[in-house]
Amino acid sequence: MADTTGAFVGQATQPEILLYSRANRHGLIAGATGTGKTVTLQVLAQAFSDAGVPVFAADIKGDLSGVSQPGQPNDKLLARAQQMNLELTPAAAPVIFWDLYGQKGHPIRATISEMGPLLLARLLELNDVQEGVLNIAFAVADKEGLLLLDLNDLRAILSHISDNAKALSQVYGQVSPTTVATILRQLLTLENQGAAQFFGEPALRLEDLMRTNISGKGYINILASDRLMQNPKLYSTFLLWLMSELFEELPEVGDPEKPRLVFFFDEAHLLFNEASKALLQKIEQVVRLIRSKGVGIYFITQNPADVPDTVLGQLGNRVQHALRAYTPSEQKGLKAAADSFRANPAFDTLEVLQALGTGEALVSLLDVKGIPAVCDRTLIRPPASRLGPVTDQERADLMAKSPVGGVYDTAKDRESAYEILTARIAKAQADAPPPPPSAEEKAAAKAALQAAKEEERQKAAEEKARQKAAAQTMKSVTSVAVPIIRSMGIALGRELLRGLMGNSKRR
Repeated sequence: MADTTGAFVGQATQPEILLYSRANRHGLIAGATGTGKTVTLQVLAQAFSDAGVPVFAADIKGDLSGVSQPGQPNDKLLARAQQMNLELTPAAAPVIFWDLYGQKGHPIRATISEMGPLLLARLLELNDVQEGVLNIAFAVADKEGLLLLDLNDLRAILSHISDNAKALSQVYGQVSPTTVATILRQLLTLENQGAAQFFGEPALRLEDLMRTNISGKGYINILASDRLMQNPKLYSTFLLWLMSELFEELPEVGDPEKPRLVFFFDEAHLLFNEASKALLQKIEQVVRLIRSKGVGIYFITQNPADVPDTVLGQLGNRVQHALRAYTPSEQKGLKAAADSFRANPAFDTLEVLQALGTGEALVSLLDVKGIPAVCDRTLIRPPASRLGPVTDQERADLMAKSPVGGVYDTAKDRESAYEILTARIAKAQADAPPPPPSAEEKAAAKAALQAAKEEERQKAAEEKARQKAAAQTMKSVTSVAVPIIRSMGIALGRELLRGLMGNSKRR
């Protein structure tokens, strides 16, 4: 027999209970800004946690982090609890903080191979031709046994296929170096946005998102998303990757008495904006089939029209806060939202949707047979945990006690495509014979040889001139010195002759 226990959402004419046995049939939390969607998410997340169901949720504004601290009910919350005949007991849920940038939580990483070419093409905003080249890069890496772990690996394999484009084009189809260059530029843009920290190891293990504490409560995994929302493509692609990983890795369990994991996807419209047909088909497939893996997915958005009909039709549990309609397009969306509920004869759904106050909602949840109940106007119950964000110190204290502390905080870089391809290039360059000189190099060598010959000729001419000058100088000296020496010799001879003959100079 199916378990009939569930999460108490709120009440009006009767309590509204989201059955745990039907929670894997997915759901929708919708409503205009300021109508109470975050509080509804907090109430549901803590209820699942209390039941031993792990939760993963993105924290867009930082407010959801308060679920980790006991509440401090104010007069307004106490009045709401009294109105609903509730005893509001402050309580906190066990929480693990995560952050793709590693600042407000443990880093989350995925490898390039795990992400795959389809999601990477969306992240890089590639067209069909560029996506085709990216698929070739993955195929070549797989064939050559090259691990693609981080952006350096992806950059290396793209350069590899560009350098070997002619040979690869005969096997895989056209590989244009120009297209590769475009993808590399997109990679640089992605890296400048800080996404490089997301790719690498140690990669996230899904079992670390599906933990319970010693008391049996499920951990609420909170993804810090205030900075991440500055790059909405990365935000939506990451969450889609995570859903896909859960779908691929978890075994079939059918309809369990309670989910194995509940996944809250805030700002859900970002997932579907500018999504290709192939990507939309992937999303629809994951949403349709992942419930049999025991995973419930809850989309949170301002208007149900943000979600395609093929996906919206699979969301059985719905909490619809107030909608505002000022334009014809918004009025059309409002009517579509009203028509998606089973009508309640007690009121006009269209009118109530516009009249709901903060903390009120139209609620339609699945019954034991999996049939959506007639919608009812409901007060959302106040949470037992804190309304508002944690302090930096409270976050640091929780991270220090985290069950995954030290597991993901330090990145690892093992040998992969980048190291292998770099080593190949270095070896090829070392083994290759020196290339023949180019025409420019030949011309330069010839000019250098001619310059050397000219220099030798000039030196020889200078030496010959020096020798000639020296000889001329000697000749000049001789022409003057010889007569003098000759005259001196004659005089000296006379003096000697007089001495020998006994003659002396006249005095």
